[in-house]
Amino acid sequence: MPPTIADKLEIAELMNGWMFRDKADWERLSELFHEEGTIEVTWFEGAFTAFIDASRRMGVSALKTKHFVGTPLIEFAEDRAIAETNAIIICDNATAGFGCNAHARLYDKLERRDDKWRILTRRCIYDMGNLTSTPGADAIDAATFNSFPREYAALAYVLEISGFPVKRVFPTRNSELEVLIKEEAQRWLHRA
Repeated sequence: MPPTIADKLEIAELMNGWMFRDKADWERLSELFHEEGTIEVTWFEGAFTAFIDASRRMGVSALKTKHFVGTPLIEFAEDRAIAETNAIIICDNATAGFGCNAHARLYDKLERRDDKWRILTRRCIYDMGNLTSTPGADAIDAATFNSFPREYAALAYVLEISGFPVKRVFPTRNSELEVLIKEEAQRWLHRA
């Protein structure tokens, strides 16, 4: 059955629902994903239920975050969809005295079950970022900062100094990892 405007709006609301994380509304955040949903972002990889627990811990740390999400581009194939959504991640660590802005794309595989769309997997593709100019910015460890890919070095650095380490390389704009993720998602979408 072809996608309807209602399908598109429901998925757009799922993307906008990321605000529940910023508001610490864990119950409503949990409703965005299927029960077996997974997430891969710089500081966390695993089950979405565990991500919520980790986000609670982050919420009481010195690190504060806010997310602005755009309108998703959606590709449908029956009861499956892929959504790619621009996002700005704003972080601040008042203890360290600086923060960052990171521009990324949420790359989600979604399924409609029992007439409801939910996210099955979320990955993040990082486009660019920068440290915010605050009094602590002169205390940055350049070697640590430069150990991360430029596209998310600012975000990774703020996460690291806040106690949320980045453990591997993540996809960046036009990288081989981005291509592989999108190829795999297309196979999944079209059941190839």
